[in-house]
Amino acid sequence: MPFPEIDPILVQLGPFAIRWYALAYVAGILLGWRYATGLLRNTALWTHRPAPMTPEQMDDLILWIALGVIGGGRLGHVIFYTPEMIFSDPVGIVRVWEGGMSFHGGVIGVSIAMVLFAWRNKLDLLRIADVVAPAYPIGHFLGRCANFINGELWGRPTDLPWGIVFCNDQIKEDYGYCPAGLVARHPSQLYEALFEGLILFLILLWATHRAKLGNRRGVITGIFLVFYGVFRIAIETVRQPDAGLENLPLGLTMGMYLSIPMILAGGYLIWRGMNEPLPAEGAAANPGRPADEPA
Repeated sequence: MPFPEIDPILVQLGPFAIRWYALAYVAGILLGWRYATGLLRNTALWTHRPAPMTPEQMDDLILWIALGVIGGGRLGHVIFYTPEMIFSDPVGIVRVWEGGMSFHGGVIGVSIAMVLFAWRNKLDLLRIADVVAPAYPIGHFLGRCANFINGELWGRPTDLPWGIVFCNDQIKEDYGYCPAGLVARHPSQLYEALFEGLILFLILLWATHRAKLGNRRGVITGIFLVFYGVFRIAIETVRQPDAGLENLPLGLTMGMYLSIPMILAGGYLIWRGMNEPLPAEGAAANPGRPADEPA
């Protein structure tokens, strides 16, 4: 199946270009922000504990998260996948609009942002994460779709009928050749958009709205970590390893190594949250205030 002729630049105004990749990040952050704010405003979800913060506090947190996503995602890509860039092209580190972001780096960046925000505002870190985690797959879905449009992060060769030859006139113009070759490959970007984006979003939607697990500290965050890690490891078996990282120990990929700690940490958070005493139903008080703390 040939790769469609999709220009990675949506609009070109002289030297200024709006790329699908950048638009995906902006849209993901904005939509995630509105979704998380909606969770906070939905009083039916907080039956045993108050909402972790106010919608106004979420308005402040989104800037911290945006910096964490972009800064952590880019630095993670450089450190985990292209460390040679630090010496060969240090200026290229800031050219985020050209692509090259790491999910695991983004998670680290967002985690640091949430730690600092929780400390500054004296809020419960785990419960903040329980609101942010359900919104994250929105941006991840859009980001992986943008990876597909860019013709990057393609999969291993395949003879399946939906295999795609990642080569078109735009790629030839950008690179002078087709880096993925002329063989059909797994569209692993779309696999990730489906499983780590849409399906993970639906799992977390069940956790927040049906099971109301936002009342249990850290459980939703744990579910996010476990399912993302499992999905990522599964898809790594058909995703082409990054150049220079094809022969890591035990036959694992960098994505697998980075996902294993996520699964372990997520499993611990689920176990911890499900075994923590739950306040009586109706104990929810002011947003951002523990249910057992006087108003």
